[in-house]
Amino acid sequence: MNRLVPLILLLLLALGVYAPVHAHESQPGTLALRQLAGDRFEVLWRAPIYFGRPHPCRPEWPAHWQMVVTPTVHELSDSHLFRSVVAVGPPGVEANIIRFAGLEHTITDVFVRLTRLDGTTMTAVARPTKPYVQLRGQRSWHAAAGEYIALGFDHILQGIDHLLFVLGLLLIVKNRSMLFKTITAFTVAHSITLALATFGWARAPLPPLNAAIALSILFLGPEIVRSWRGETSLTIRYPWVVAFAFGLLHGFGFASGLSTTGMPRAELAPALLFFNLGVELGQLAFVFLVLALLASLRRIEFRWPRWAAMVPGYTVGSLGTYWTLQRVAIMLTGG
Repeated sequence: MNRLVPLILLLLLALGVYAPVHAHESQPGTLALRQLAGDRFEVLWRAPIYFGRPHPCRPEWPAHWQMVVTPTVHELSDSHLFRSVVAVGPPGVEANIIRFAGLEHTITDVFVRLTRLDGTTMTAVARPTKPYVQLRGQRSWHAAAGEYIALGFDHILQGIDHLLFVLGLLLIVKNRSMLFKTITAFTVAHSITLALATFGWARAPLPPLNAAIALSILFLGPEIVRSWRGETSLTIRYPWVVAFAFGLLHGFGFASGLSTTGMPRAELAPALLFFNLGVELGQLAFVFLVLALLASLRRIEFRWPRWAAMVPGYTVGSLGTYWTLQRVAIMLTGG
């Protein structure tokens, strides 16, 4: 195990140094365009509030669009809702591009939905790496599915705290069969709460939720050290139990990446299915990458000091402590 320490340390340091301050505080924005008549479209821009602060990005319309109704703003408990009407001109909305200024500086996505008078719809997602959408005709189901899968995959890779929790489990579990059971338990648990949150049947306030997720990482730190010392505990004997319990919390965190605002209830099930599939693919890719790198390092004939084997466990605990204190402070101060 000692020869595996360099890779583990590099992974932990990369996760800790580059982890965003608010890994899951962000909620996606939503832009809905609904055709009223001819070239008139109602515009609803819902900008989430982050601990009392407005959403950092704003939509920019094509230059030839004209605002024909003065925008109104409604301040809701969790967002600002902007409503207006625009005239898009004789060409219609096809091939028009809507940009979201400032989105590239965030980890926030924006869901865009276009509804026409004939009942056809179009959905798209703007991301920090592509802060714009191009309006077009109704997409096939597999095109929409691919976009939600990509959204879930991207969301788990940005969820540094989730990945660090999975890495902590990998450092504790000793054999492949138990690892399979543990990862499966984590998957089942977060899928349950992801579904509950998506359908609006349950919710968890983000500030305490993020503090609890950080606490789950802190919890694994001492357990990793115990396992490497040859000691035992409930977590070491039954890691799948702990993975399931904390997976319920992490599922609410995943739900922050799938906005249900403005989405018809009939579309929730397929959106949830493909988004969750993307999350699982991203999680499995991370697990397989770590296992493959660890397997390759077993071939390296080099002995590291025994104390070095303890460093990853203490690093996980330290990062968990830092994030816990940080998020508790945010929760208490609203900053």
